[in-house]
Amino acid sequence: MNPDYWPTQHWRTADPESKGLDADVLSKMGREIEVRFRGVNAFLIVKDGYLVFERYFGAVGPEDKHLVASVTKSFVSALIGIAIDRGYIEGVDQPVLDFFPEYTPGVGDHLKRQITLQHLLTMTAGFKWPNGRRANEQLISRLRRSKDWVNFILELPVQERSLGKYQYNSAASHLLSAIITRSTGQCAQEFAAEHLFEPVGIEPPPSTILQNYSQEEVFRKKDGGWPKDPQGNNIGGWGLMLKPRDMARFGYLYLRQGHWEGRQVVQNNWIADSITPHTAGYGYQWWLRKIQDVFVYSAVGQGGQHIFCVPQQDIVVVVTSTMGARWRDRWLLMEKYVIPAVLQ
Repeated sequence: MNPDYWPTQHWRTADPESKGLDADVLSKMGREIEVRFRGVNAFLIVKDGYLVFERYFGAVGPEDKHLVASVTKSFVSALIGIAIDRGYIEGVDQPVLDFFPEYTPGVGDHLKRQITLQHLLTMTAGFKWPNGRRANEQLISRLRRSKDWVNFILELPVQERSLGKYQYNSAASHLLSAIITRSTGQCAQEFAAEHLFEPVGIEPPPSTILQNYSQEEVFRKKDGGWPKDPQGNNIGGWGLMLKPRDMARFGYLYLRQGHWEGRQVVQNNWIADSITPHTAGYGYQWWLRKIQDVFVYSAVGQGGQHIFCVPQQDIVVVVTSTMGARWRDRWLLMEKYVIPAVLQ
């Protein structure tokens, strides 16, 4: 479907009913967010390219930027696809160590030579990266304190039984960002500003080296943008700060198969591969699932940051939240209200 306009400069609005959504269901959802989901500070729904629901809670407004946490991973995935299309990277089968020739694996590290971009994109690289309760990545604090993040990651043991099997790993996503820097000569923020943010109207975040800041500390820095590691690589696993409407633009770009205002920003075959399950429920840094038999792919960040894309109904849903407990229940809002509002 060709849109009748592109939201590069601004989003047009429409009544939910005009786009086939049940306004009463969405009104009930707004009330429940206020009562039960007090960590939510922004909730947007785009249908057929029009904002049909936009609510902000507390002191938050549309111009406020939010730390999107691991939603950053889905943006980095898009940048890898763009870099491949532009010839900076051969393809997903290229070995990771091609980009770091200064690193020499030990005699017993033959498995590291087998790791490809495909492994990083699908969280199957096999690095020893323990995950504790509540998706706690136990080595994150050590990585943050490291003087050389890439070397720290490459020095991690690779487990033969784990290579090719899914294991959530934000460090692997950081290697993707470092690969963008190595292959293009630009950090991810610079490459994104030129090839992704500018074409679709996303306000580019500034880059700053905030080596020792946690996600929560970056969140409290309202002037934060996209932190870098000590070597100047933007953090690939988290750290990006965006406005909710810009998050919606990214989701809408994917619903339009990477096309935007006469330009192919991301190749449609990359998007198709990104939302194909390479492991159970996971694509190229995107989460995949069905809600009431409706396919949904999503960029998900700790604390309740989401970009939900529903291609069958041409819907993008954006949620931002204050960092806190019980953030996974944002899926309940999709299951209980958004999808039913469409299916009424």
